[in-house]
Amino acid sequence: MTEKSEVRFEEAEKYKNLILTLIAVICVFLSWLVRQYPLLLGIVTILSVYLLTGDRYQWVFIWKKTFYRDMIGLRVLLVTMFTIWVWERTGTTVVTRWSKVAKKTPDKEAFVMGDRSLTFRQGDEFSNRIAWYFKRQGFKTEEVIALFMETQPEYVFLWLGLAKLRVTTALVNTNLRGAQLIHCLRIAGCKAVVFGDEMTDAIKAIQSEIPDIPLFQFNSPERETAPVLQDTIPLAAELNEMTNEPFSDVEPAKPRDTLLYIYTSGTTGFPKAAIITNIRYLLIPLGVHTSGQLVSSDIIYDPLPLHHTAGGVLGAGQCLILGCTVVLRKKFSASNYWADVAKHKCTAAQYIGEICRYLLTVPLSDNDRAHNVRIVIGNGLRPQIWQEFVDRFGVKRVLEFYGATEGNSNLVNLDSKVGAIGFLSRLVSSIYPLTLVKCDEVTGQILRNENGRCINCGPYEPGLLLGKIDPKKAILTFAGYADKTASEKKMVRNVRIKGDCYFNTGDILEMDYYGYFYFKDRTGDTFRWRGENVSTAEVEGVISNLVGLKDTVVYGVPIPYVEGKAGMAAIADPEKKVDLKSLADGLKTSLPAYARPLFIRILPEPPLTATFKLKKRVLMEQGFNINVHNDPIYFLDQKSGSFTPLTQKLYDDLIQGVIRL
Repeated sequence: MTEKSEVRFEEAEKYKNLILTLIAVICVFLSWLVRQYPLLLGIVTILSVYLLTGDRYQWVFIWKKTFYRDMIGLRVLLVTMFTIWVWERTGTTVVTRWSKVAKKTPDKEAFVMGDRSLTFRQGDEFSNRIAWYFKRQGFKTEEVIALFMETQPEYVFLWLGLAKLRVTTALVNTNLRGAQLIHCLRIAGCKAVVFGDEMTDAIKAIQSEIPDIPLFQFNSPERETAPVLQDTIPLAAELNEMTNEPFSDVEPAKPRDTLLYIYTSGTTGFPKAAIITNIRYLLIPLGVHTSGQLVSSDIIYDPLPLHHTAGGVLGAGQCLILGCTVVLRKKFSASNYWADVAKHKCTAAQYIGEICRYLLTVPLSDNDRAHNVRIVIGNGLRPQIWQEFVDRFGVKRVLEFYGATEGNSNLVNLDSKVGAIGFLSRLVSSIYPLTLVKCDEVTGQILRNENGRCINCGPYEPGLLLGKIDPKKAILTFAGYADKTASEKKMVRNVRIKGDCYFNTGDILEMDYYGYFYFKDRTGDTFRWRGENVSTAEVEGVISNLVGLKDTVVYGVPIPYVEGKAGMAAIADPEKKVDLKSLADGLKTSLPAYARPLFIRILPEPPLTATFKLKKRVLMEQGFNINVHNDPIYFLDQKSGSFTPLTQKLYDDLIQGVIRL
C-alpha cells in the first residue's frame, strides 16, 4: 500500500481484526465441513489464503460504505435508461412528449417570470402560431433559424414552435457580438434570425454583413411599443394574425433528429455548435428529475440563461418533459434569489458554482430560510463553501452533477457528498463505462502504454475523463457538432481495446477509494470564468490584432476566494508601445465581458521554445504574482474599465479577497 492509501484507510484498519476474526470463525466452520466432505479442502485453502493476504479487507469496507449509495445509483440509472429506451422505441420526441404534458394540465402555469406567466395551454397555442407562421414564410424541415434573445416566458415556445415544423433552432449566446456572432450564424447555416428587441444594437452592428439572412424582431408583451429595427420583420405583431390550432402539417420527427444547436467554447477557435437531438433533450431533464426524486407538482427556480444547457435544457426541460412549473429570471440577482424562491413557493432551485458564492456574499437576511426549497441542483459548488452554503440557507439536499453540453460522460452526486461531482461504483464500475486515463495535465495529451492503449488511473491519481461512445444506446451516444471536423477531434480511439471509441471531456478529475469523483482542472487551452468557457486561442487572436500582431499568450489564473480562473494575457512588447487604453476599448467591443482578460503582462521578448512554440506552463505557474519577476502587470479596473498598474497593495487586496470581482 502507498502512504496515501494507508492514511485514507485508517478507519478501515480499525475493522481489520474484527474482519479477520470473522473470517477465522468461518474457516473453523468450513474445516468441520471439510472433514465431512474432503473435496472442499482445496476450495477452503484457496479461499482462506485469498482472504487473509493483501488488502482484501479494504474491499469489504468499501462495500460496507457504498452499498446503499450504489443501489440508489443503480435504480436511477436503470429507471432513466429504461424510460429513454421506451421513448425511443415509441418514437417519442420533445414535441410529442410536450403534447401529452400540456394536455394533462392545460391551465397550470408552465413558465413564470416576475408577475407574468404562460400556462401550458397558452404556451402550446403560442408555439402553434410560430409553426404556422414560419411555414407560411416558406421555411422547410431541417433548415436552421437562430434565436438571439434574453430570457422570457416565450423563449422556449419560440423554438418549440419551430420544432413542430421540424426546423432546428440555434440558441445563440446573448453575450456574443461582432465577428463571434456572425460566426455562430454561419457555422450552423442559419437561414434566419429571430431576435429580441433588447438585442437590437447587436443585430444593427452586423446587419450590413448578413444581408442574405432575414431578420425577425420579437417584441415581448412587456415592450410591445419598442421600435422595430429597419429592414426587419415585426414578428410579434404578425403572429397575432396566425391561428393557434394544433400544428401537424409535416412528417413527425424522429428521436435522433436534431432539435437544437447550443454553442459551446472549444479548446480552439470560435464557439462550436453542439448538436442536441430530441433524445438528448429528453435524457438530460429526465436524469436529473429521477436523481432528485422530483415530481410534476414541484416548482423549479431557474435563473440561468436559456441559451445554455443548464438553464434551457435541464431547467426548462422540467416543464416541457416532466410537467413542472419553472420560474425564470431575466438576469441572475444574488440579492433577489431567495426572495424570488419564497415568492413563487419554489421547492427546487438551480445553481452554478458562481451563484453559490455570490449568494454567500449577500448580507444575512430573513429570506435566507424563508423558503420551501428541499433540493438545489447544479454544478460547480466549491468544496470550500459547500457546508457553509448548506448551513446558512437550510438546504436539505445538494444534487451536484457533472456533464458537458455535447458529451456522454455524466456523473451525479446522489448523497450530497461534500465536494464530489458524482460517483461510480468501485464494485460494478463496468455498468456505466466511464474511465480516467493518465495524461499531461497542461497539454491534455493522453499517455499510452507499450501496446498503444490508454493507462487507467488509480485512486487519487488525476486523469482525463473519457466516456465510451455506443451509438446503440441513447445514454452513451455522441451527436457531435455542426462542424464534423470538430466532432472528430473530441473522439479518442483504441482506449482499452482496438477499435473502441470514447468521448474526450477535456476535464481532469480525481477519484477516491469509494468511487467519488472530484473536479481538478480543464486541459488544453480552455478555462472557465463567470460560468462560461473561454477559448484562449480566440482571445489571443483578438488581442494580437489589437496590438499589431504581437506575440500573445492567454491563459487562466486562479484568484483566491473566486470561482474559476480569470483571464491573463502576456504580450511580447520589447519596445513597450502597447496602448493599454486602446486595448481596453478594443476588448470591450470585440469580446463578451467574461472573455476579457483581467490581467495584462508585458514581456520583454517572445516566450518561445526551441521549436518556436509559445511557452505557457511557466507563465501559468507565475500567474499575476508581481513578486516573482520584473515584468509590468496591469489589472482591468472593474469600475473604470481601464487597465491600471498592479501595485503591491492592489495585489495584496486581490489575494486577500478585499477586492470583489
